[in-house]
Amino acid sequence: MSVTIHPSAIVDAGAKIGDGTKVWHFVHVCSGAQIGENCTLGQNVFVGNRVEIGNNVRIQNNVSVYDNVMLEDDVFCGPSMVFTNVYNPRSAVSRKEEYRETIIERGATLGANSTVVCGVRVGRHAFVGAGAVVNRDVLPYALVVGVPAKQVGWMSEYGERLALPLNGEGECVCPHTQAVYRLSGNSLERVN
Repeated sequence: MSVTIHPSAIVDAGAKIGDGTKVWHFVHVCSGAQIGENCTLGQNVFVGNRVEIGNNVRIQNNVSVYDNVMLEDDVFCGPSMVFTNVYNPRSAVSRKEEYRETIIERGATLGANSTVVCGVRVGRHAFVGAGAVVNRDVLPYALVVGVPAKQVGWMSEYGERLALPLNGEGECVCPHTQAVYRLSGNSLERVN
C-alpha cells in the first residue's frame, strides 16, 4: 500500500500519513499532523499541526481540522462542517495558549454544515445532523439536531435510527444488522 497525494496538495515535512490514505485536491496538511491508515481527505481540507486523526476517517470537502482536534477511528466529517479551537476569539487578542481540546470518538458522524464548538466530546457512534451546532458533549449513540444541538433519539453503529424511548429503559434491534441495543437511563450500549 501507499499514500495517494494529489499534485495540488501541500503536505508539510514531518506530517505522518498512514498507508492507504488519499489526500485530494488543494489539501494542506501541516507538519505536526498525524493521520492514520485508509483515510480520505477531500478537496480543500486543512489539517493543523496538533491534530490526531485515526484510521478509516472520511473528511469531506471544505473542512478545516484545527489544532487540538482529535478524530478517532471511523469518524465521518460531512462536507463543509466546522471545527473551532478558541471559545471566545478576538482578532486583536492572541489566544493560541487557550485552545480547547475537542474529541470525536470512534464511529461518530458529523453531518454536512454542522459546527462543533471547541472543548466538547462527541461520543462513539453518535450522529450529529446536518447544520447542527454542537456546544456541549454528545452521548455515545445519540442523535442530535438543531441550533443548539439537542438529542432527539438514538442511532445504531450502522447509522440507523433506533426505536427506543429518548429517556428510560428498553431494548431495540437495528433493522439492518439485527444488533441488539439496550437503553438504561441515559446510556445506550450494544448488547451483541
